[in-house]
Amino acid sequence: MHGWIILDKPLGLGSTQAVSAVKRALRQGGYGKAKVGHGGTLDPLATGVLPVAIGEATKLAGRMLDSDKVYEFTCRFGVETDTLDLEGKIVAEGDVRPTLSEVEAVLPRFTGAIDQVPPAYSSLKVEGKRAYDLARAGEEVVLATRAVTVYNLDVAPAEAGAAALPGDGGAINSPAPASAGATLEEITLTIHVSKGTYIRSLARDIAHALGTVGHVTMLRRTKAGPFDLRQAISLDKLDELAKARSLEQRLLPLRAGLDDIPALALDPDQAGALRQGRVLAGIAKDDGLYFAILGETPVALVEVSSGEARVVRGFNL
Repeated sequence: MHGWIILDKPLGLGSTQAVSAVKRALRQGGYGKAKVGHGGTLDPLATGVLPVAIGEATKLAGRMLDSDKVYEFTCRFGVETDTLDLEGKIVAEGDVRPTLSEVEAVLPRFTGAIDQVPPAYSSLKVEGKRAYDLARAGEEVVLATRAVTVYNLDVAPAEAGAAALPGDGGAINSPAPASAGATLEEITLTIHVSKGTYIRSLARDIAHALGTVGHVTMLRRTKAGPFDLRQAISLDKLDELAKARSLEQRLLPLRAGLDDIPALALDPDQAGALRQGRVLAGIAKDDGLYFAILGETPVALVEVSSGEARVVRGFNL
């Protein structure tokens, strides 16, 4: 078992718990022990696409952490919490409610390269300690501004909630309002972002730009790197496949996490050299990353530079 299982993570479950569920499914299916890791943390209050790497795919989990993500999120106006989501205590309230036109007018300010301050309740470290641990202990947490990129930010269409659902789920979204002049209690947005972007911080900042306060009430990841909800399965489906000993049906190949990287076909001698960690010379390819394969067997992720290929990640397959 080497590849990816894409989970549609439910509410209330942490990413580590989701990894444990996959490990348990592997045991139930009699697949033996395997390394398992996730490719991008989702908070318990968030749902959606969680890539889980199995076996040699765990060597690519770091690349998945660095990938772009797409989310749908709902920002409720009038209340800000210390965690910037439903879990926290109220720290500010406001009477202002924006209209749809006003929301649409400020969104361009949060598109492109922007700076944001991460939430105090985050896993970032401050002098060796997690920010959320310091915040829970009542200490003041001051986090540095970070540069992120928002590639796209739009109001979600009214049918987005239904379109984003897993096959066995219920409604998760409020529809976008019909009238541009009506005031809003909340709004659902879709966003495509670079790694390291905090949606909770973005909701806070959008609300502030509208002269009010706000917090996230729904957060759903619809895409992580090359993986989206079309490939995702529920935990119930995971258990069903495990009991039927047919997890292979939903296991995506190791290469699925590298769909943006071109293949480099090898002969047996070249494959042997790379497996020994040697440098291949005379590679007639442009500089960059390549997925080196012998037939259909992955051999390594390699970096080609000036006609030479060096191993970045080798696969024991």
